[in-house]
Amino acid sequence: MKLSLVKYILLFCGVIPLLTSCESFLDKQETEDLTFEQLWQKRAYTRGYFLNAMSFLPNDLTGYVSTPQSTATDELINASNAAAESMNTGAWNASSVPGANFNLYNGIRECNIFMQNVYSCSDPTVTQEEKDEWYWYTRWARAYYYFLMMRNYGPIFLLGDEILPYDATTESLYRPRNTWEQCVDYVVNEMTQCATYFKEHGKTTWTVDAEYGLPTEGAALAVISRLKLYSARDLYNGNSLYNTVKNPTTPDFPELSDQYLFPQTYSNEKWKEAVQAAKAVIDLGVYELHRDASDDPYANYLGITQVDWNKELIWTTGYASRAIIARRTTPTGVKTKKGGNGAAYGALGPSQQQVDAYAMDNGKYPITGYEIDGTPKVDENSGYSENGITEFANPFLEYLSKGDTYQAKYYKRATRNMFINREPRFYIAVYWSDSYWRCGPGKDDYVLCNLAKDGNSNTSHDHSRSGYLVNRFCDHTASFVNNQPGNMVFPTFRLGEIYLNFIEAALEWEKRSRDSQYRTTAMEYWADLRARSGMDPIMEVYPEATIDQLIELCRRERRIELAFENHRFFDTRTWKIAEECDGGKMWGMNVETTGSGDVTPDSFWERTVFEKRVFKKQHYLYPFTQTEISLNKQLTQIWVVIS
Repeated sequence: MKLSLVKYILLFCGVIPLLTSCESFLDKQETEDLTFEQLWQKRAYTRGYFLNAMSFLPNDLTGYVSTPQSTATDELINASNAAAESMNTGAWNASSVPGANFNLYNGIRECNIFMQNVYSCSDPTVTQEEKDEWYWYTRWARAYYYFLMMRNYGPIFLLGDEILPYDATTESLYRPRNTWEQCVDYVVNEMTQCATYFKEHGKTTWTVDAEYGLPTEGAALAVISRLKLYSARDLYNGNSLYNTVKNPTTPDFPELSDQYLFPQTYSNEKWKEAVQAAKAVIDLGVYELHRDASDDPYANYLGITQVDWNKELIWTTGYASRAIIARRTTPTGVKTKKGGNGAAYGALGPSQQQVDAYAMDNGKYPITGYEIDGTPKVDENSGYSENGITEFANPFLEYLSKGDTYQAKYYKRATRNMFINREPRFYIAVYWSDSYWRCGPGKDDYVLCNLAKDGNSNTSHDHSRSGYLVNRFCDHTASFVNNQPGNMVFPTFRLGEIYLNFIEAALEWEKRSRDSQYRTTAMEYWADLRARSGMDPIMEVYPEATIDQLIELCRRERRIELAFENHRFFDTRTWKIAEECDGGKMWGMNVETTGSGDVTPDSFWERTVFEKRVFKKQHYLYPFTQTEISLNKQLTQIWVVIS
């Protein structure tokens, strides 16, 4: 069996959900009457501390349904996530911060302790090469912990190699934030040094099974690419919302005293840096867009999450069971009809806005906007129709059946026109009511589901609020009803994202500089990405598109290609469009209309508001918790400044 680093950490720590750190390894060893010096005398203890330092890495697969970021956008609604709901309704503040990850400073402390002591390990069975590897893997993790906090909090305070003692006085722990640019420079510098070490030691990507999930040169450069892209976007690039935010007067830190925390002016050069950072990953030449041998667009896109450790993956936080994600996305009607011991909640549903974002199979985007009452504005040249029914073969179910004519009764049926002739990624990602859900390898492992109230898949609180379900992360050929959902490697960083990073940065650079040197390459990457999913090049579909229109089309491409991979939360915020996207009315189908059994009533097919969300200006970044503010009087609370 191929195990990732995360799998090893789980085994070591004895926990399943890796959302927070294991208990400190040092604390555990001290209870066994070991001195600190003795920890570095045996291989098992030293390696154990290494795994402990790495154990703060999140597991993006198992954590996907529990972190509020996944559903606090216009992408999804999660009926079983109270934290996400508090964020969506605006019922959160510094006293109650959903999904806060400030505990990563504990991980940084553990990394610093390990890095400062690993070379003192005196066990003769530990080689110099192993010590070097453990050191650099830990150094990568430390920089990644900073990156994860920066995504939520913006500028944070940097500790470098400093170890905060457990018995320090509160006053001695006072520290102001570093500026955003200092934070970016620190993480980029750390990741650059890690990349250099990994390159020099043949660790550009994984080469043997034992390396799966470990940091590599590609992983270090991918973090830089994403961070550089975020830093070039509007939230961190001369954002007037934050132009008065600065540190207090801090005599103990004169270099940070009264410093503005965010860049005061816009810099177009940041886009060029983002282009170059993405190109650095691509030019490694070791990653490929995943394509099946058949080059079937359904096999290609599905394989990103179906084929373990495929060549598109740059780094991942987890190889784990699909059980948690499968429970939240499988309709309860499957459990009702098929029985078995596999739980089905069916609570994770795409919004109508997300459903509308997908293109038609001719590449055109059908929905171009909305009227005030939510009525969609339709491109008449797209071929889209909101109303009516047509006999139609669901391409994804047909693909799963391998064209078996016996199973045609499941994939070929009367279908609402709004779901016909859409692009392949739509059918892989989205499930709609009144269609069959495949739930196993058998020829008759199909269940027709009704997501309307009192229907077979809407019988409890945990039901789809939008009238849709995420279809993408289930292994539909696994025996889910027998509690065998299969495993999955979550695509935390993959080449498809890096292509999109390059394309966006190239277009934004060209818009302001009038320099089109990256245009040809960007269009080549974009064409390759779309061709993988059976789509024509964007310039063939929209040959008259202006640079501004191409930027908007790139954003939509990103929304579709990276759907449900935990990007949308950070994209809408760093683009600074969350006020218009993540606040206000969220639409779906009419799940409150009454149905029964597996028959979806006609009244279900009506665009309906399922939630009115609150997003305020201060919501772009997390506040530090009130506890942290009380402990550290030098921390600037951005919420207070801009509220």
